Amino acid sequence: MASDGEAATSLQVLRRLDTGPRGLTEAGAAARLADLGENAPPLPHTASWPLRCARALRDPFTAVLLTLGLVSALVASWGTAVVILALVAVSCGLRAAGEHRADRSLAALRELVAGTATVLRRAGADAEPRAREVPVTELVPGDVVRLGPGDLVPADVRLLRARGLTVHQAVLTGESAPVAKAAVDAPAVAVADGAAGAADAGPFQEPYLCFQGSGVASGSATAVVVETGERTRFAAAQGVAGGRREASAFDRSVHGISWVLIRFMLLTPPLVLMANAALRGRGLETLPFAVAVAVGLTPEMLPVIVTTCLARGAALLARAHRVVVRRLPALHDLGAVDVLCLDKTGTLTQDRPVVARALGPDGDDDPEVLRWAAVGAWWTLQLAELPAPDALDEALLSAAGPVGEEYDGVGAVPFDPERRTATAVVADTLGTRLLVTRGAAEDVLDRCDLEPAARERLLALAAREAGAGLRVLGVATAPRPSRTRPYTAADEHGLTFRGLVTFRDALAPGAAEALRTLTGLGVTVRVLTGDHPSTAARACRDLGLAADRVTVAGDPLDLDADVVARCTPEDKARIVAGLRAAGHTVGFLGDGVNDVPALRAADVGIAPRTAVDLARETAAVVLAEKDLGAIGYAVTAGRHSSANIASYLRVTLSSNLGNVIAMLAAGLLLPFLPMLPVQVLAQNLCFDAAQLAFAHDRPGPAALRRPTVLRPRAFLRFITGFGVLNAVADLATFGVLALALRGPDALDDQAVFHSAWFTENLLTQALVMFVLRGGTRPGPVGRAAAALAAVGLLLPPGPLGAALGMTGLPPAYHLLLAAVLGLYALALRAVRARHDRR
Repeated sequence: MASDGEAATSLQVLRRLDTGPRGLTEAGAAARLADLGENAPPLPHTASWPLRCARALRDPFTAVLLTLGLVSALVASWGTAVVILALVAVSCGLRAAGEHRADRSLAALRELVAGTATVLRRAGADAEPRAREVPVTELVPGDVVRLGPGDLVPADVRLLRARGLTVHQAVLTGESAPVAKAAVDAPAVAVADGAAGAADAGPFQEPYLCFQGSGVASGSATAVVVETGERTRFAAAQGVAGGRREASAFDRSVHGISWVLIRFMLLTPPLVLMANAALRGRGLETLPFAVAVAVGLTPEMLPVIVTTCLARGAALLARAHRVVVRRLPALHDLGAVDVLCLDKTGTLTQDRPVVARALGPDGDDDPEVLRWAAVGAWWTLQLAELPAPDALDEALLSAAGPVGEEYDGVGAVPFDPERRTATAVVADTLGTRLLVTRGAAEDVLDRCDLEPAARERLLALAAREAGAGLRVLGVATAPRPSRTRPYTAADEHGLTFRGLVTFRDALAPGAAEALRTLTGLGVTVRVLTGDHPSTAARACRDLGLAADRVTVAGDPLDLDADVVARCTPEDKARIVAGLRAAGHTVGFLGDGVNDVPALRAADVGIAPRTAVDLARETAAVVLAEKDLGAIGYAVTAGRHSSANIASYLRVTLSSNLGNVIAMLAAGLLLPFLPMLPVQVLAQNLCFDAAQLAFAHDRPGPAALRRPTVLRPRAFLRFITGFGVLNAVADLATFGVLALALRGPDALDDQAVFHSAWFTENLLTQALVMFVLRGGTRPGPVGRAAAALAAVGLLLPPGPLGAALGMTGLPPAYHLLLAAVLGLYALALRAVRARHDRR
């Protein structure tokens, strides 16, 4: 649609749409409505709750837990089955609830385009047009509509006539200031903006186009509808929002680790059954043991640990920094973010200009230029009956202080987007008047009496300032004789050029410090904006942000650019998706409907509480204020939670893998099962309970200085190396017990063997928790490891140990186990030190 508005005049647009200023006939509009459909965003397809829950089972870890739960129930291991199936039910319920909230927020979009519109329709081809109210859903391309203050723009329209029209586009761009619109046939391009203070032309700043979902702030207009329904920019953003969200960094890492575990677990029960049947003549009676071993490899507490870690981090963020995490896995994604993409306006800057310098014609500082510009702004505001000063005039009045009242105002010619100047007329001396004109530098210079060489020199001065990322305002004056006839734009000639006032964007408070914090955390900030490249680069340099590589959005995408200017919503989403495809974990901060595609494309979307509803509902993290400093706190909280989750996975997977390897080997070498199924499950329960401490741990500072990423291949190498080391310690224990019981043929005391191996397993797991956790202080994990070791020593001789088929061990056995554990602890520390160096 935008291309039609940009490349064609209003007459060409009317011809393309086969319409005219008098509007469509009723029959023609009805035919188009039947052909093109209603003017409303498409409703998302909503699934039933059972279907949503069934979709959740597609998660590999959830599916494998369900399978193990069902197998545990089949072999009458009811305790294990109940715990596992409860975890599956909670996981499915949470996922289904999240989908339901997303569907509800998308369905609410229709409320933004509900109501009626004033349209010109004709009863027949020769009939006169008649203005009437029709439902917005019945509008079609070619309809001519009228807009007034308070109206919602009902579709994407091209202006045919406009008078003082300004519109609020916050629903599309997130910017609060109204935007001036005019029925021009070509976009106005100049060295700098005029006195209206419009922002640099961006994807929604074309002066002759208005977009569905915008609201008319002031003025009136007649416009032709060019796009409706799914073809509007508003619906395009919703269409991307309603699409399927790609897997986030958390989803990808958990899925990768889950598939590694699945391969082990699918192989374990068949190997145990076949080996025992072939070597020991034991068949189906070993099925409970095989299932127990497979369950032992599963990190059953992963959902609990993950949920607890993330929930505690989210609660702390909400309480201390007013950051709401709407989707818990997003907190992990924040910890893994290494690239943060954001817009300039309203994030790095305050969406308002401030005066930078006032320059005389010679290029030197001249405060008189600022004073005259402020006088013009003051009397234009007083005499033109403007509701409020525009952004540049407000900056002038703020910088100059109380000026203007020393003169008597006579008249004013307000700013016009086509003329791009504004003039105030004040009484100067007896019988004379003074015109004070300000506006785009090029247009002001065109109205001045200057030699061609002087004009070119001043244009070059304005271009130099604009090239430095500043907005430039020209100021000129001219005496005029007193008269009663009103002053008009025709009087803006023969002016004396006074100089230039330059403006920069007001920097957001705390933005510079927040950017330094993010950079210190290893997060690269990329600015994606619809502004002019030099304007964006200037704001970045003022904040100390890298702006060495500044490009304009287009094909091919430059993923290494620090600043990408002139971005459309689609450009932002493509850049974010490209960064993710390049292996980065990407966060995106946005607050308008135009940001929704990028919010969904990012690993974690971030929006302030003041964002439009759709952006806020799409984002996974909501900030109470649009404050970059809060993102730094959120990233640190995410790394805190992720480091604890990673520590838990390293410890539990390496320990479990070592135990499984040792049990499989011992099961083939022993004339009896190395441990009873109930003992395996009891050991797992003790280990799992101790590992809850990871949810309350405080990771070392090193874990918070860089993005935390759970890489499946790195985890596989880690757990394989330490798992084999753990298996060696278990098999060494088996050898020591064999010798202590006078050789393998004398291993007839099953209770002693089971008790010794039960104790040794819990002690090695306690060592693994303490050594592989990392950090210097023991903390909750150290205390939990000590408690686990105590359970391993005290449970077998107690009454619960007797109920589980175990017995107390003689002191000699404890000495043998201590020798094995001492050597294992030394080896564990040596391998960990080598791993950290690598």
